[in-house]
Amino acid sequence: MSEDFELDTADLSRRMDGAMANLRTEFASLRTGRASASMLEPVQVDAYGQMTPINQVGTVNVPEPRMVTINVWDKGLVGKVEKAIRNSGLGINPQLNGTIIMLPIPELNEERRRELGKVAAQYAEHARVSIRNVRRDGMEQIKKAKADGMSEDDQKLWESEVQDMTDTFIKKVDDALETKQAEIMQV
Repeated sequence: MSEDFELDTADLSRRMDGAMANLRTEFASLRTGRASASMLEPVQVDAYGQMTPINQVGTVNVPEPRMVTINVWDKGLVGKVEKAIRNSGLGINPQLNGTIIMLPIPELNEERRRELGKVAAQYAEHARVSIRNVRRDGMEQIKKAKADGMSEDDQKLWESEVQDMTDTFIKKVDDALETKQAEIMQV
């Protein structure tokens, strides 16, 4: 490989890892019929004039497999937390008990499972696009180095390395999607 050109493969790998981490976060927010504190991560509450994650305005617990509870620290925010959950699109109907909000997780029907499978597929596609964008950036760096005098053999070696890295991460996305869809469809 060229003496004067060194592609920062660690940076490309880190950025592709970031796309995978984002995908895992999005997958965690999809409910699969089991209670999970992570399903509330994307929900934001208008608290004290700014949007705040639920876990910063109360304690989130999972006391049983089909129940999530939120113990809201400030009584004045209970209504806002309840409204944020109702408007989140999670399909959960919060029940108030003082400063504790209980979220019973209903059993998913077949139609809702299919919808969630499609949402998971969309999340995976966003991750694939992000990974391909990182690949494109790497390929552009290689093209620029080729224009600056890199040999064709070195160019092919670097391009092959970037493509192999991309293929590996795309496979990870596909595997994660397959696992998540199986989890969603499991009754």
